[in-house]
Amino acid sequence: MEQRQLGQSGLYVPALGLGTGTFGGQGPLFSAWGDSGVEHARRMIDICLDAGLNLFDSADVYSDGASETVLGAALQGRRSRAILSTKIGLRTGPGAGDWGSSRQHLHAGVNAALARLQTDYIDLLQLHAFDAHTPIEETLRALHDLVQAGKVRHIGVSNFSGWQLMKSLQLADQHGLTRYAANQAYYSLVGRDFEWELMPLGQDQSVGTIVWSPLGWGRLTGKICRGQPLPAQSRLHQTEQFAPPVAADKLYQVLDALEAVAQDTGQTVPQIAINWLLQRPTVASVLIGARNEEQLKANLGAVGWRLSAEHMQLLDDASAVMPPYPYYPYWNGQFSELAPPAVRSSVQKL
Repeated sequence: MEQRQLGQSGLYVPALGLGTGTFGGQGPLFSAWGDSGVEHARRMIDICLDAGLNLFDSADVYSDGASETVLGAALQGRRSRAILSTKIGLRTGPGAGDWGSSRQHLHAGVNAALARLQTDYIDLLQLHAFDAHTPIEETLRALHDLVQAGKVRHIGVSNFSGWQLMKSLQLADQHGLTRYAANQAYYSLVGRDFEWELMPLGQDQSVGTIVWSPLGWGRLTGKICRGQPLPAQSRLHQTEQFAPPVAADKLYQVLDALEAVAQDTGQTVPQIAINWLLQRPTVASVLIGARNEEQLKANLGAVGWRLSAEHMQLLDDASAVMPPYPYYPYWNGQFSELAPPAVRSSVQKL
């Protein structure tokens, strides 16, 4: 599998990574995603490693920590072959220190994650959200100390706005602290908000993108059809309230384009949706998820080939949306000559 440099760090990651939200299966949200125990997780990891996928992403809030516990147990004896990525910062308990990016929570949270993962270092630690209550300098120094101590090797963020990420990068540079190498972000053919600000920022500042929910929260699996009810097995039945919104007309417009490309290429709808992402600027890795081995093997078929320029354009046109101010003049041509390369490469006639 293709290996891609993560931002300007020395870490190379596979084009596809495995999201382990399906491991553990605890709570109303994550039990709807999957309930893989250690033995099933071990088989899934076997398939991934055989395919060259060695990036495994988790979080302390996935199944109340059970995802990390299952992942750590399933990786025993082959930790050195894996890139372990996890996230921290969302609430994990009732206490005042059980959330956020304070020095206290970061150090305690990393120690707890290391114990659950049964390892002495995390390859990539990402803040799960921006903490507006903790000074950015405190967060950056705490993360820098964790890197210096060898408990964490690289750091990143997830679900940050452009100004939050840019201010953090500027302060890290100003004070000589470890810089964020990755931005784990929602991006899909039915969710292109990432392109308005975060993509140009990532290109300018050499921050690599790790994509979560590349199939638009299960909407681009190829199982949703116009005029038909949701499939019985769709996780949207239990989790739609947590999903990024998508207008029905836009969803079916994108699905029609995906079906047309599928007819031309012989690839499946989800494989095409993932392959489109892998050709977008700044994308280093796309996290795939799977409840079972069949789904995993199917998603692994998203690599090893490339969509043509014509098919990319068809999907671009079908999924394009008008950005809000002040971004739309750069996209609709008014200011296109002034736009950064990442924007110019995806200018749409809207």
